[in-house]
Amino acid sequence: MLTHPLTGTAEMRALEPHYAGQFAAFIERHREHLAPWLPWAATLTDEPQTRAWLQRYADDAARDGGRIYGIWLDGELVGGTLFRTFDTRFRTAEIGVWLAPHAQGRGLITQAAQHMIAWAVDERGINRVEWRTVPGNTRSIACAKRLGMTLDGVLREAFPYRGENHDAHVYSLLAAEWRERGRQ
Repeated sequence: MLTHPLTGTAEMRALEPHYAGQFAAFIERHREHLAPWLPWAATLTDEPQTRAWLQRYADDAARDGGRIYGIWLDGELVGGTLFRTFDTRFRTAEIGVWLAPHAQGRGLITQAAQHMIAWAVDERGINRVEWRTVPGNTRSIACAKRLGMTLDGVLREAFPYRGENHDAHVYSLLAAEWRERGRQ
């Protein structure tokens, strides 16, 4: 099993289909917190659905596409991050993140995203990493800014969810900007 330490008590690892039971239980415990921002948190309601969703990411990773990772704190699954899209042809990727309320404020998402960006840029040649969020998700916006991302603009009513079309803020970080941050 490959893991990447985030802190002395936290690590990230591939959120593979065999974790479906843990992930389904995590979603159930934190659905109210996650569902306002993440459509899958509302639709993944049992272990078989969750396993199938994780299998799609495993299949994507095998095709060099999207990937999904869990974040464990003291052995408990508390969140995760993913490359919702990962396109080596166009050298672009989009990161998505989530975290349980009791694990917030420890820098886990920022550290996990930094690791993902470093891998995508330095190992895979990705030039543009995107972060999309709705305007009301202040924690997500703050994390994008901590990562050095720039607000490119607003995709008006581009995110249909719960019967409404929501605006989507698009932040990005270019490989050259990432490398420059590393020298500071």
